[in-house]
Parts: sequence; structure tokens; C-alpha cells
Amino acid sequence: MTNLVILIPIALFLGAAGLAAFLWSLKSGQYDDLDGAAERILLDDKEPGEPKPGRDQS
Repeated sequence: MTNLVILIPIALFLGAAGLAAFLWSLKSGQYDDLDGAAERILLDDKEPGEPKPGRDQS
């Protein structure tokens, strides 16, 4: 029974911390553009035939 006196406040604190982190992420705009990241991977950065950066073209 004495364990519950310790575990319940810890659980409440962790739940409040998780809720605060979620609300902070909403307020900072983390979920504003959900489709942008999914579509960005499909777009080509360079034209075909262009050399990749970091390679020597000798």
C-alpha cells in the first residue's frame, strides 16, 4: 500500500510531462505540414546526368 503513495504521484507527473510535451509540439508547429515530408522524398533534387556532390570528376 505504501508503494502506491510513491507510484501514483510519479505516474501523474509522467503523464503531465507527456501532455506538456505534446502540447508544446502542437504549439511549435510540428504537425503543420504532414504531407510535405512524405512528398519531399519523391522529388528529385538534381537533373539526370548531373554528377553527385563529393565525387571527383577527373
